[in-house]
Amino acid sequence: MAANNTPSLPDHMQPAYVDMILKPLGSRISELLDEFCPSSQGTERLNDVKKLVVNYVVLQILTQTFDPNLCVTPRPKDLAHASAWVENYCHDSSIHLGGEPPQITGLAGHGKKFYSTLTHILADIVPALNSQALSSRYYGFVTGGVHPVAQAADNVVTALDQNVQVHMPTTHSISTVGKIFTTGATASNIMGLACGREAVIAARLPEYAKTGGVGELGLLGACMAAGVREVQILTSKGHSSLYKAASVVGLGRAAVKDLGFPDTPWILDLKAVERELKREGVASIIVVSAGEMNTGQFGTTGKTMKELRQLADRYKAWIHVDGAFGIFARALPKVDRFAKLRERTAGLELADSIAADGHKLLNVPYDNGIFFCSKPEVMSQVFQNPNAAYLAPVASTSRSGIDTEIQSPLHVGLENSRRFRALPIYALLLHLGRENMGGMLARMVDLARKIAAFIRDSDKYELLPDEKTADIECTHIIVLFKAKNPDLNEVLAEKINETRRMYVNAIKWNGENAVRIAVGSWKG
Repeated sequence: MAANNTPSLPDHMQPAYVDMILKPLGSRISELLDEFCPSSQGTERLNDVKKLVVNYVVLQILTQTFDPNLCVTPRPKDLAHASAWVENYCHDSSIHLGGEPPQITGLAGHGKKFYSTLTHILADIVPALNSQALSSRYYGFVTGGVHPVAQAADNVVTALDQNVQVHMPTTHSISTVGKIFTTGATASNIMGLACGREAVIAARLPEYAKTGGVGELGLLGACMAAGVREVQILTSKGHSSLYKAASVVGLGRAAVKDLGFPDTPWILDLKAVERELKREGVASIIVVSAGEMNTGQFGTTGKTMKELRQLADRYKAWIHVDGAFGIFARALPKVDRFAKLRERTAGLELADSIAADGHKLLNVPYDNGIFFCSKPEVMSQVFQNPNAAYLAPVASTSRSGIDTEIQSPLHVGLENSRRFRALPIYALLLHLGRENMGGMLARMVDLARKIAAFIRDSDKYELLPDEKTADIECTHIIVLFKAKNPDLNEVLAEKINETRRMYVNAIKWNGENAVRIAVGSWKG
């Protein structure tokens, strides 16, 4: 597709409008830099700074002037237009499979100037992206928006580009104090199962201190030495990423056993769990669903978590909580209308490990996951980088004078190289404080409950999973429903999304089509 064949775009994304912003902005920033920055910086450095400032300001203009009444998803022709650009570039690049590259004019060759490149991205690529971070009506996947203070902090992360790897806070960077942040709950679930696998087999190894466990001997060798013939994962309505994690850590997707009740499959059946824990020669990891993906319901309560902890200790099991979004119900204000949610998230601190997502309800930019573990020595056994003296953990002293040791992140996490993901969360918590954070989360829950109440009282829709026993005070941020008209129900999600005014998820529930609404934006 030719570069000048641009489809009709909103005025603020037209190339002419972008140029109208860029040219005077670049000129004015040059004047300010000349006035306030020392000449010793050098022309090349000042030009780099100017480009960064221009890029940031233009993006702020485009995002902060976004009309929330505009569409949440891109038009098909905008998607096709952007795809044509990308395909054109790929064909014209020097990377090709054999033979001569196609003789077409694209974006490769001599390249494009900085401002031309920025204009192209804003005019040709941005219209093909959805507005999940800008609109309060994106209810599809459980994604937050981007809070302005978290966005500002993330710009600092990009500009200074810290590699959060080796902990040297007195000589290198403070960024490693943030401990373990991951790409998301999927990575955190992988870490939880990896730590659980290490711990449950180590508990059965008579000479673990000498031989090490899975991290040292491998899964097969450690299991043989421990007399373990199977490692199983016990859960209730586990997220699909749990099955993926089971595959990645070598336990296999078939190791995941669903032990929910027939009528409430998200609730963990503790009697069934104990039967599985009693099996000879079998080690177990228990995964608690704190916010089931389809209904938003919880697998345990404060009472059952205490009972589960006792079972885990008795049978040498590991408890991992998948709390991607549900864990944040614990931060809701302590008022009566949230009492049932607080009870369903009580006791989660008794787990051995917890996974959560910052880029969901905390509304920090992608990608941002969180991993908690009560046994850092197990993390070190699994994730350490041995035989490299320059990577050794460095002891530090806290402000109170107490000696502390923070492991270098590369010794206790999946990646050796990672972004400074802690900073946007730090900025958000610092800016909002506990009370305002609770208020932000409360607005999400209140909106979800209003939607649920409307559906429950409607004669055209049915609230799921069971409208007759639905308790609105158990609704967190997920609302599941279907149309009572079977024909409409077959296309309901499609019809809603075709408006492009909001976006919802089409799922299957008990073999029937259903619609899932997930409220996660701070703008709601």
